[in-house]
Parts: sequence; C-alpha cells; structure tokens
Amino acid sequence: MIVGLLVLIAVIVIRFNDKSLDFPETLVLPDGVRAEAYTQTKRWQAVVTTDDRVLIYSRDTGKLSQVIELQQGKD
Repeated sequence: MIVGLLVLIAVIVIRFNDKSLDFPETLVLPDGVRAEAYTQTKRWQAVVTTDDRVLIYSRDTGKLSQVIELQQGKD
C-alpha cells in the first residue's frame, strides 16, 4: 500500500511539472470564419469552424498550412 501511495505521488509530481502548451494570444482566421473548437500540439494548431472545416496552422510561423473540408456521413 505504501508503494502504491508513492507511485501516486510520483505521477502527480510528474504531471504537474509537465510544461503544457500555451494558448496563442492571437490567431488570424480568414474573413467571415467563426471558430467552434480549438486544439493544438507542439507542431500545429487546429481550429474547427462553424462551416465544417478544420484549419491547420503552423506553431512556428502562425500561418495557415492546411484546410480540411469535413463532410457529414450518412447514418
């Protein structure tokens, strides 16, 4: 039981010391586009738009690098 407690404490310490990614101060979207969701990795940022597109931005340059058109599947 003591080992389990030590493992739990170690996991908590490691998790809180992990540097999380910062949310960008600004992200320029194309004219007329509204963001619905946002996610990021160390290499890119993605914005899901209200018109069913995913805009991929480079974290290094902040420029739009890819646009993915989403299509709803039939149930």
